[in-house]
Amino acid sequence: MRWDSVGDLNCSVARTLAIVGERWTMLILRDAFLGHRRFDEFQTGTGIARNILSSRLRALVANGILERVKAEGEVGRIEYRLTKKGIDLYPLIVAMLKWGDTWLADEHGPPLTLIHRTCGARTTPVMVCPQCGQHIAARDMVAIPRRPAHHVRRPARGTHRQASR
Repeated sequence: MRWDSVGDLNCSVARTLAIVGERWTMLILRDAFLGHRRFDEFQTGTGIARNILSSRLRALVANGILERVKAEGEVGRIEYRLTKKGIDLYPLIVAMLKWGDTWLADEHGPPLTLIHRTCGARTTPVMVCPQCGQHIAARDMVAIPRRPAHHVRRPARGTHRQASR
């Protein structure tokens, strides 16, 4: 299977990877969450070649993750800002950060500390069940696949009208 076709799979992970699964894209998103908005800031923050950065930014805009807006106060300058769809990727970035801090940090420890703006506490966001409030781990979950569309039975033509009479 070709990599560019994973977005056609009936799998939310594959569809997400088709948009954000490329390493430079994730680093651009990291920088966007760190407050970078301009092309040159992304280029400096990632070290990515300008032509590749341009291509990745276009793709993120086309997929509704970033939007291009005119910079305030500067004629002709463009900024890239996270959309709601882009902001919803924050848990993905934080999960990668947490995993990297746990398994890949050097002897000096993690390179970033997350501070909760509201209370000022150092934190590492965790997944919790919205129903019971318990922390969620992989072994606590069960995934139930949706039935394929061809298994859905639709009422025969006219059945709905006849039943409602």
